[in-house]
Amino acid sequence: MPDRLMLLDTASLYFRAFYGLPDTIRRADGTPVNAVRGLLDMIARLTTEFEPTHLIACWDDDWRPQWRVDLIPSYKEHRVAEIVRGGSDVEVVPDALEAQIPMIRKVLALAGIAVVGRPGYEADDVIGSYAAQAEGPVDVVTGDRDLFQLINDRSGVRVIYTAGGMKNLKVMDDAAMVAKYRVLPEQYADYATLRGDSSDGLPGVAGIGEKTAASLLAEFGTLESLLAAVEDRGSGLSSAMRAKLTAAAGYLEAAPSVVRIVRGLELPSLDEAGARLHPVEGESRAGLQKLAEEWNLGGSVRRLLEALDSVAQRRS
Repeated sequence: MPDRLMLLDTASLYFRAFYGLPDTIRRADGTPVNAVRGLLDMIARLTTEFEPTHLIACWDDDWRPQWRVDLIPSYKEHRVAEIVRGGSDVEVVPDALEAQIPMIRKVLALAGIAVVGRPGYEADDVIGSYAAQAEGPVDVVTGDRDLFQLINDRSGVRVIYTAGGMKNLKVMDDAAMVAKYRVLPEQYADYATLRGDSSDGLPGVAGIGEKTAASLLAEFGTLESLLAAVEDRGSGLSSAMRAKLTAAAGYLEAAPSVVRIVRGLELPSLDEAGARLHPVEGESRAGLQKLAEEWNLGGSVRRLLEALDSVAQRRS
């Protein structure tokens, strides 16, 4: 069967799993396992429904890169628990979830699922780089709208959007983007820059919301062309809008580099990363089954193993 790459925005998924299942689901020592269970069930469902041949759990080696903060100091500022000088800031993460992250890494390793991050960059940038460099179709799984800018029908990149929950997954392609936001995927970063994003600490341009941002991009195409129109008195841009954009000039100069996902990172190849999905066998399978009992993972490990077993069946 033809290769299909699936890229997981891993933190987005395990946060959703944590808040979607009660943290009263615990192993014998009292440690919650709801995020572990939920993430494994998500991966089992996604691999079964969308049939990827390769999968990478993309990781936030730096969830708030300093180079982005230098450009927009408010970037994710409201999510900072502790500033770490010369290192990655500490994100506000519930203790009950923090305890599960090493567990997630362990079960992913035993399942043979590739985990890739890059120092100084977010998982979004890892996803963007793999998607840009892929030779076949790509499914990006996330609850984060920022990744909509990667959608590209021509190269087969789509987003499996999880914001509505796993029972209401939405496949976002070019047509879905236009229907929902009235912008093309390649315009989405400019759209997000103009309207702002409180979840990322991006203020946007005062007085410009989603509808106005979409209308401006429909007329001018890109943020660059829109800013050129500010300087051109014959562009047809209203004086009120010109004033709003002029007042936000400093922000509009810095924000695009923050909002746009990096697409040129040097990363391990799919083979080097071990991204090809395969059944779990031998000691790894036994290790997962043992953890399923010791960590009270219920049927989540069984469902994941069955999903990975089916990969070999699809190839035959």
